[in-house]
Amino acid sequence: MWKSLYIDPAKCTGCLQCEMACSYEHTGVINPSNSLIKVFNFEHEGRKVPYTCTQCTDAWCMHSCPVDAIRLDLTTGAKVVFEDTCVGCKVCTIACPFGTVNYNQATGKVQKCDLCEGDPACAKACPTGAITYVDANWTGLGRMQAWAAKANTPAAAA
Repeated sequence: MWKSLYIDPAKCTGCLQCEMACSYEHTGVINPSNSLIKVFNFEHEGRKVPYTCTQCTDAWCMHSCPVDAIRLDLTTGAKVVFEDTCVGCKVCTIACPFGTVNYNQATGKVQKCDLCEGDPACAKACPTGAITYVDANWTGLGRMQAWAAKANTPAAAA
């Protein structure tokens, strides 16, 4: 059974532990600018929301790649970028409707969440449980759309 990241924005404090853990896991350096998960700051609403690849079932990034550089990891269900195959054309960045496939100027390749080979550093580092690693049937496009609708609702006045 595949698992996926589930993000509960109501639990996020904006501590950036997820960004630091992700960057360290993938680069060996704590540098949030290298993270594959980002925490968006909605200042006007006073809240923070972590955001990363949803590992879509019908992954448009994977299907759009002209050189088959994004492939399904059959163990984790993650859509993984194979850097040795990627030519840096950025077609996948355009195809992703959520903007979670990014071009890395330093490498000339694209990058996206790979679920840390089934042990996501961001979920382990999150002190509030805003990011959890759950059964993939509990996440996905339907949940993303429901979350987006909820996230666009103004915060209740105190």
